[in-house]
Amino acid sequence: MSDSEDTEINEEIAEAELASESAPEITFRGGKFVSAFPLAFFVVWAIVQSGLLRIGDTTGLVAGMLVALIIGMFLVKGSWQSYANTIFEGMTRRVAATAVVAWLWAGMFAETIQVGGFVEGLVWAANAANVGAGLFPAVTFILAGLLATGIGTGYGTTVAFTTLFFPAGVLLGANPVLLFGAILSGAVFGDNLAPVSDTTIVSAVTQDSDIGGVVASRFKYAIVAAFVALVGYLLAGPAMGGLDVSAQAQEIFIQNSEPAGLLHLVSMLIVIGTAVAGRHIIEAISWGIVAAVVFNLVFGLASVPEMVAFRAPESLGIAQSLAWLPFVELVTAGQTGVGGSLYTGAQGFFPLIVLVLLIVAGAQVMIRGGGFQALQDWLLDSVATSVRRAETTMVLGTALVNAMITINTAAEIAIGPYIARLGERFNINGYRRANILDANTSALGYIFPWSGGVLVGYAVIQGLPNEYEWFTQSMVVNPADVVPFVFHGWVLVAVFLLAALTGFGLEYTSDREAEEVARV
Repeated sequence: MSDSEDTEINEEIAEAELASESAPEITFRGGKFVSAFPLAFFVVWAIVQSGLLRIGDTTGLVAGMLVALIIGMFLVKGSWQSYANTIFEGMTRRVAATAVVAWLWAGMFAETIQVGGFVEGLVWAANAANVGAGLFPAVTFILAGLLATGIGTGYGTTVAFTTLFFPAGVLLGANPVLLFGAILSGAVFGDNLAPVSDTTIVSAVTQDSDIGGVVASRFKYAIVAAFVALVGYLLAGPAMGGLDVSAQAQEIFIQNSEPAGLLHLVSMLIVIGTAVAGRHIIEAISWGIVAAVVFNLVFGLASVPEMVAFRAPESLGIAQSLAWLPFVELVTAGQTGVGGSLYTGAQGFFPLIVLVLLIVAGAQVMIRGGGFQALQDWLLDSVATSVRRAETTMVLGTALVNAMITINTAAEIAIGPYIARLGERFNINGYRRANILDANTSALGYIFPWSGGVLVGYAVIQGLPNEYEWFTQSMVVNPADVVPFVFHGWVLVAVFLLAALTGFGLEYTSDREAEEVARV
């Protein structure tokens, strides 16, 4: 990450710490805990919509969050101006912009290498190497974990793999729900372990620990969880059957698949290499997009209109005079618009972007209303009365916050000061605190059906029936169905809950001191 990114992260952390110590800026009828109403209402709405009624509609969740914020306004004492300003304040926070950037850039990149035949290349490679349906989820988990660790964004990894690996695996006969779970598990692994991940940086800085030491200390937990998850996918893959893809469509697709699309492995390596070199994630993915466009054009993998096209009315004079340009197409009046991978790669995330902004706004309302402070004080005074109970409270407290704030970095910033206070009270080492904080937020951000990690993948999957004739609506995975199959996420939470209950790996401040933390 760049110095400016570190500075912005530190500013938001400092702001959260200050807010946790200051008096509430918004007064609610019934006290500080009522400030949690918008987020709590949204969670209930999401459970009813996604869990009970099995409706995986992101726009429906947007409506739920809007209704929650409107009702919350009527619970405010006095002027509503501070409440309204807080909503705007929350929607402009950097943590929301981080998720938006990852989705948009990764979407454009994934769609561009998709039109360049990368999925066909994957199918060809899997068929040539005899990687069957049973093994495909396990392989997907490993590769997704490697990509997420390299580029430091689980969201970007989820976008890329649901665009590319998901349709390839479904075509080969892998179970869609298990395959989606494997992709999310890989994203969890990278978000938790990558040194350049926002969650890694925030967890380290909020606990006054150096990033290198934090990553080294959590490696053993991440690897144990990853090994158990991998075994789970190896066992579940052959046991869980896939959906019935038309044998004729499957045969035609496989026969027409060719290795040329695998050239885009270079595009992915460019993204990983640039990110590992310490460049900004926007720069890293932008170089990947540039490389993908060049490969598509030079090697004839995709045409210019497949990547960007202005579809203008054929009766328009200026359009006729510009028709010689490769990105201008003349169409009938009812078919006008902008198309191509660069457009469709971003288009599908617009409802999700609005949802994220509203959720972060709801979190800001809870912070300004004193709800987080009240929750922290109650846990500190009534629940965390010993080291074991303190660490268990850290695990469960982060889980609760993540259930309400579904963007993992935002959840970390909100709960980070509390974890620091609680850990310092019992002299728990900063590395240990950072690991508990990050493991839960990284994992649960890809498990809850209404969480950002799940919904961004679902948004991509919803568009696949428009990409492939053989991909039917029945192959679209409901976010609620995937919850049990995010193996790495669940195991990671279980590992730290067990560690908290037993004291395994517990370190006190006197056992080891963190190196100086860079606060740019």
